[in-house]
Amino acid sequence: MKKTISTLLIIGISLFPGLAWTANYEVKMLNSGAEGFMVFEPAVLSVEVGDAVTFVATDMAHNSASMPGMIPDGATAWNGELNQNITVTFNTPGVYAYQCTPHAMMAMVGVINVGQSAENLAAVKAAAEEKKSSFITNQDRLDNYLAQLQ
Repeated sequence: MKKTISTLLIIGISLFPGLAWTANYEVKMLNSGAEGFMVFEPAVLSVEVGDAVTFVATDMAHNSASMPGMIPDGATAWNGELNQNITVTFNTPGVYAYQCTPHAMMAMVGVINVGQSAENLAAVKAAAEEKKSSFITNQDRLDNYLAQLQ
């Protein structure tokens, strides 16, 4: 009997591998955190292809939105509503940079590396170089986060 159950379990897992091996991570949107004001925690995250990240509206007046030119080619962009949680599933490997739209000038940004792939890291760094000129504070924050992926 035990052998039959084990066999059925193995067959079931092999038929639905995406369901068995995906994870859901949480990133908090905060007014103040370990790295200062207007931050995502954690700000740098590594996940596997197929995993999801829920951006939690812990503090008010925040959202999570992918940054144009800073996600892998073919990946789906997102733009969450203010004060709302949003769950994003990452199906394309690469580096994703995101921001809180109303606090982008304060460098409220984060980075997700999907599948340990740095294929688009150079392109994200180039786009970040232009983007950081719009930051009023924390001008090196995005560079520091991207440096953690190397």
